[in-house]
Amino acid sequence: MVVLGIHFGRQQQSTDEYFTGGGRMNPALIGVSMFATLFSTISYLSTPGEIIKHGPIVSLMSVLGVPLYYMIVGYVLVPAYMQYRTTSAYELLEERLGVGVRITGALMFVGLRLMWMSTLIYFASEAIIVMLGIERVWLPLVTLVTGVIAVSYSSLGGLRAVVITDSIQFTLLFGGALIVIGLVTWDVGGLSWIPTSWNPSWDDQPLFSLNPYVRATAFGSILQGVLWWVCTAGGDQTAIQRFMATGSVAAARRSFLINSIAGTAVGVVLTLVGFALLTYFQSDPSRMAGMTIAEDADGLFPFFISNALPVGLSGLVMCGLFAAAMSSIDSGVNAITAVLNSDFVDRFRSEPLPDHLKVKFARWMALAIGLVVVFLASFVLDVVPGNYIGQAKRTFGLLVTPMFLLFFFALFVPFATQAGTIIGSLAAFVAAFVIAYWNKLTELPIISFQWIFPVSLLVGLSVGGSLSFLETIFRNRNR
Repeated sequence: MVVLGIHFGRQQQSTDEYFTGGGRMNPALIGVSMFATLFSTISYLSTPGEIIKHGPIVSLMSVLGVPLYYMIVGYVLVPAYMQYRTTSAYELLEERLGVGVRITGALMFVGLRLMWMSTLIYFASEAIIVMLGIERVWLPLVTLVTGVIAVSYSSLGGLRAVVITDSIQFTLLFGGALIVIGLVTWDVGGLSWIPTSWNPSWDDQPLFSLNPYVRATAFGSILQGVLWWVCTAGGDQTAIQRFMATGSVAAARRSFLINSIAGTAVGVVLTLVGFALLTYFQSDPSRMAGMTIAEDADGLFPFFISNALPVGLSGLVMCGLFAAAMSSIDSGVNAITAVLNSDFVDRFRSEPLPDHLKVKFARWMALAIGLVVVFLASFVLDVVPGNYIGQAKRTFGLLVTPMFLLFFFALFVPFATQAGTIIGSLAAFVAAFVIAYWNKLTELPIISFQWIFPVSLLVGLSVGGSLSFLETIFRNRNR
């Protein structure tokens, strides 16, 4: 991986090549890279755990939303973004609404990605510790190695190295999951692990409910999947940067289609992994060695890898897990570097740096970001309620809709103002935070994580739209 970074690094002479691969990269590679980046280690670990403990509703129902979010992203968002061939997506925020909105978006993105990468490194390192069977005292070293390798080839090779290695890592990730399914099938003597009825250990998950304390519903799962992809593709530099790396609207749309197909395939496969592991451990509870489905569901996948697979196969699956972490880290570092370079360095310098110095500076920034991420990962504590899926929505998910709202107002609301947009985005974040930590703020029961995205989006649209409309009316009256 590092060799690839060095190879592509030697070919770069400009920031356009470093950050967007020259704007002419293969849509298939871009699509796989986008999926491998956004489908992180936490996703890889959390889906089987969710199936084992709670059932398949969250995972399988989200697949039904794929056609809807593909149409929204591919035919509404992509054409709008491809009109602006920028290194940083946040450049267009200033062009439309002013520098304040641009800085707000850039800061939100940097904060989100730093915490996202730090947490996924922490969880990946914990899983690797379990799979290697070594003591937790080695956790800082494992964290350091994971971060250094990923940051090294990202800082050396830029987006082209990231995209190529993402595609390699995706193959390992997908193959590792298939191996687990194959071995469980062999162990139980067939496909009897595929459920034909609702498992007694699973939650009651209705089709629809307005009760905020119901953990998950079928409708909520579909809506959550649609909103996550629309808001991420429409507000996250990591995704937008990949659209810019293609040559046209059609190529960008095709890359997102490939991303959607890859996501659906891996989501279904990981759901099957959850079914297989549930049967494997329920058929002989002693295999869990003191662990329980109720308390340790998220840990059973790495536990199976370390205790049930032959050494060689265990190493391959571990590569898949390690690859998912690296995919997210390298792409996150590359995107943060692009934002810092474009939205802070270039924006506030009286004279722009020469292009070759920009590339060198970007590489040093990438290394600095890596050090910060590794440092934060060493101190991430499991203080957020819920399993991995719930924790992801209550941490990284808090800024997903606020970031998207900045772009939505900039591109699709003609009367949007800078103040209204910023306040609306901040209101969305506050709403998301209150829902995520409702139990800690009020000592009442936990509100379902599936309410975070829709409520924060509605609050942001209402507050931002109303303030912008009133400000526009007031301004017109005073002319």
